[in-house]
Amino acid sequence: MTQMRAVVVHKGELSVRSVPRPKPGPGQLLIKVQRAGICGSDLHVREHSEELNEVVTEIGYTTAMRPDQEIVLGHEILGSVVSYGPGTRGRWAPGTSVTALPVLRTDGAVHMVGFDVDSPGGFAEYTVVQESFTFPVPDDVDPDRAAFTEPLAVAFHAVRRGGVSARRPAVVIGCGPIGLAVILMLKAQGVKTVVASDLSPARRALAARCGADVVVDPRVSSPWDAYDQKGPVTSLTDYLGFGIDAMKVVRRIPLLPWETVLLNADRLGGSPSGPVVFECVGVPGMLEQIMTAAPLHTRVVVVGVCMQPDTIRPAIAIHKEIDLRFVFGYDPAEFARTLEMIAGGKVDPSPLHTGTVGLDGVAQAFADLADPETHAKILVDPTA
Repeated sequence: MTQMRAVVVHKGELSVRSVPRPKPGPGQLLIKVQRAGICGSDLHVREHSEELNEVVTEIGYTTAMRPDQEIVLGHEILGSVVSYGPGTRGRWAPGTSVTALPVLRTDGAVHMVGFDVDSPGGFAEYTVVQESFTFPVPDDVDPDRAAFTEPLAVAFHAVRRGGVSARRPAVVIGCGPIGLAVILMLKAQGVKTVVASDLSPARRALAARCGADVVVDPRVSSPWDAYDQKGPVTSLTDYLGFGIDAMKVVRRIPLLPWETVLLNADRLGGSPSGPVVFECVGVPGMLEQIMTAAPLHTRVVVVGVCMQPDTIRPAIAIHKEIDLRFVFGYDPAEFARTLEMIAGGKVDPSPLHTGTVGLDGVAQAFADLADPETHAKILVDPTA
């Protein structure tokens, strides 16, 4: 059996091993890995695989990794075509650079690449991807940029779920890799005011490079004071007072269908609203903190993955009419469009790229990523 080098995690420890090279099954292709990004999910799962297993099993995913298993991590993958399994169309010639959604179907079961024993990931010389979820990378796109397709697709999906209009302010709480990616996608979508908040000076600097219009240290100033509030959304009493004044005006106008006007105010953009907030930290207490401090009618998009139980006060959210949305992943169209934006220069992920290591450097890279002042995103190049 042909062997290859790969980074294996077992009981929380990372090591470089010689493992069997995977074979492409029906509908799959084998690729030689050019780059694989280290994701926050990889850091989480190394330490919290039991919690992750419990969550995903509860929602119907039956093959998630366990601490006692040996798993090849890595789901942000760029590679070149080597060979095809049965039942494929052989769409791209060997050597073609491709990237793919990290989802694989084997023996009728669906697996998340890099998260279970039946779908080894990209921290290896070779890996297997699903042909129908694979997309060719234009020849003129640098591998270090194309490798960011997957994490930027996560951010693109979050921005789309957030429904941010160009003129509605966006506030990004947490400027780690996913927060920075969200900033890039907000600006690519034409959002005029993006406020970024982070405790780390290095990450605040990266947020500015990614296009944030205002960058704040929350220990010094509040992100809620960093943009112009439009309408009476700072307090419930101001909002109710606005309603009294508005009704006094509209009811003075003869024949005005004021009920219709008010019922359609949201759709027409005339109703006061707060910002769209992207929570990209993922630690207990952050949601409660945001909902307590945010203005009325704020929409909160939860992007950060919190692996511990958390507590919020629904009464606060109710009185402010906070809109809470949770996001996960992306769809194939969003993935493909993200690759198009990178290839066309509409979004430039290079500020996120702060280092590249070979397979032997992955364990140290995991340790380095724990320090927000040192790195944002490290890529793995198995040939290095």
